[in-house]
Amino acid sequence: MDVFVQQLINGLTLGSIYGLIAIGYTMVFGIIGMVNFAHGDVFMVSTFIALISFLVLTALGISSVALAFLAVLVITMALTALWGFSVERIAYRPLRGSFRLAPLISAIGVSIFLSNFVQVAQGARNKALPSMLDGGLTLFERDGYAVTLSYKQILIMAVTSVLLLGFWYLVQRTPFGRAQRACEQDRKMAALLGIDVDRTISLTFVLGAVLAAVAGLLYLLYYGVVSFSDGFVPGVKAFTAAVLGGIGSLPGAVIGGLIIGLIETFWSAYFSIEYKDVAAFSILAIVLIFMPSGLLGRAEVEKV
Repeated sequence: MDVFVQQLINGLTLGSIYGLIAIGYTMVFGIIGMVNFAHGDVFMVSTFIALISFLVLTALGISSVALAFLAVLVITMALTALWGFSVERIAYRPLRGSFRLAPLISAIGVSIFLSNFVQVAQGARNKALPSMLDGGLTLFERDGYAVTLSYKQILIMAVTSVLLLGFWYLVQRTPFGRAQRACEQDRKMAALLGIDVDRTISLTFVLGAVLAAVAGLLYLLYYGVVSFSDGFVPGVKAFTAAVLGGIGSLPGAVIGGLIIGLIETFWSAYFSIEYKDVAAFSILAIVLIFMPSGLLGRAEVEKV
């Protein structure tokens, strides 16, 4: 039972990071109907921006962890948002009226470019961050095994919950959210009704990149080490989480992320760690067989 509770906490923490990345996938897919395969590498770039920002602030003599965290958060969000905006302008907007595979191929090209750019600029070795925000709460202890909830884990789960509520409110209750949903249903009609479609799509990419930036900062704090290759695997798993939860649904993206995180941690604890990814994708396949739209997704209705 002790191991079960600890792995539950670990799984919720990992799943929260996947969920934040998955929200970016599901927002972009909802508005343009295409998967932004560069999103995982935008997340990776944000981890390096956060790492460099931390090191610069430390060199400048800022010793307050809270102040450094807030400053790095703002810097990372701003610079990553710029990357997200650039991806939309370069890889998607010129090809929006082209055949459906063109933006997909372009996004894959951007993903490869970002990965190789970071590898050349920062090197292929792992980059480590000095340990920050140490300590935590001991929930209970039995037979020498302590079940703990670290401050990092509390921060990650709290930030994910707040951002999910905030973005759900943004999409469902604000004029910008109504513009997003109008573009999702029919971009031509939305434009005829006075909605700036290009601006709405660009802001959606920017918001997705901001979420990736927050996830990247939390990932860096939690693991303390990053690599140029860290964009592919978390990106694929976050996309899997978005599909599992029902792509297009913000709560579904987070729920899918939590499920993927829990499957990975429990499988690693009780079975062979080499097959944790196989287990996660197998669960996805099983769910989609019985629920093709995902857990919270809406079935597509085509007019004929």
